[in-house]
Amino acid sequence: MKRKVLTVSALILGVLLVVPFLVPVNSSGTLTNREAAKEVWGERSQFVEIAGNEVHLVSAGDPKAKQLFILLHGFGASALSYLPVLDELAAVGEVVAYDRAAFGFSERPESFSGTNPYSAKASLEVLDGIIDRFNQNQQVVLVGHSAGGQIAAAYALEHPERVDYLVLEDAAIYSSGGTPTWLNWLYFIPQLNHLGPALVSTIATSGLEILNQSYFDQNKITEQTLAHYTQPLKVVGWERAFWEFNRADRRLDVASRLAALKTKTLVLTGDNDTIVATEDSLRLAAELGLKPVVISECGHLPHEEQPQQFLKSVLSFTAEN
Repeated sequence: MKRKVLTVSALILGVLLVVPFLVPVNSSGTLTNREAAKEVWGERSQFVEIAGNEVHLVSAGDPKAKQLFILLHGFGASALSYLPVLDELAAVGEVVAYDRAAFGFSERPESFSGTNPYSAKASLEVLDGIIDRFNQNQQVVLVGHSAGGQIAAAYALEHPERVDYLVLEDAAIYSSGGTPTWLNWLYFIPQLNHLGPALVSTIATSGLEILNQSYFDQNKITEQTLAHYTQPLKVVGWERAFWEFNRADRRLDVASRLAALKTKTLVLTGDNDTIVATEDSLRLAAELGLKPVVISECGHLPHEEQPQQFLKSVLSFTAEN
């Protein structure tokens, strides 16, 4: 009897270890990143090699302008999110909006050596490389939305001499989301790693639910808005990249270092943000000793939902200081 139990147990264990690898995991994407980018950006689309990564970006405005605006989008978004304000910012300065790793149309490596391209360290290296490439003795204005705000703030803390203005828009400083650290080991179980891309593919539908929650007035979400958020999902391998993003070490620990932030900073939020709670931005402003800008009838995406109010606040800030 004991021998039979051991045999059955061994068979079950074998099934659990082997069967996951027999499940085919294919991407729903059918386009290259360049093909997908061109469909929406046309000739404005640029791919540049930065910190060992092929980064997709768009630039606009006069390279000799006094100020260089660098726009960092949030989780699940891309440079397309900044289209409502891109050209008006370009009227007063040079603007660069780029796609962070795993999002938009930047390169999505499935294997890599050295720095993990989806990690916090790589995010800071890419931002540093973009400043190197575009800054021509200009005033650098970092605009970071949500998770992009955490990266922008971390960079300003580590390179204060390279940032003149910092705009933290609904910035995820206190809650970066993702899996609790103590559960990260699960990502490295070989069987789960194989199935991972299929598991995270649900973001294709749940992401649209999050977008709805990000707006105060959902009537402002147009077909074009939806198309901009779903276009990157046409890229082959987007699921694997998103899985690798979740596996990467994205810790930046900005909250504990706020007292050291010396860069001129604007804290801006929608009054009805349910993604990064409005109260979090108010807390951030209080910790920095600043008066926050709170945009009325606005959710998590002021630059999309209330672009004119966003522009007024940002341009007043960079003009007066």
